[in-house]
Amino acid sequence: MTRGQGTVLVVENNAAMRALIRSLVEPIGRVVQECDTGERAIELYARLHPDWVLMDIEMGGMDGIAATRAIRRSDPHARVVIITEHGEERYRRAAREAGASGFLLKDNLLELPRLLAP
Repeated sequence: MTRGQGTVLVVENNAAMRALIRSLVEPIGRVVQECDTGERAIELYARLHPDWVLMDIEMGGMDGIAATRAIRRSDPHARVVIITEHGEERYRRAAREAGASGFLLKDNLLELPRLLAP
């Protein structure tokens, strides 16, 4: 897959949350790939070059902030949206500093289709 085909990489350690995100993204014509660690996200990003990465913060191993930083370092045009339950300013600031394109609380997942709309 190459950028432009409507691909989304969902990076989330909770399988039920990945399924929920998939159910919100696929109906708007997005092809969804999934993984559950920051390390795997970096590998998949390098191979797939998705249009969007939807990244959780807390995961085993490398967290989403570090993974976002690594992805953006490898591709300054990467679009990464942090999706988390942590709305505190320190998380928002860390996401911005890592190069995230957006920040969405899991309580607001219904905004995903609008966010990813062409």
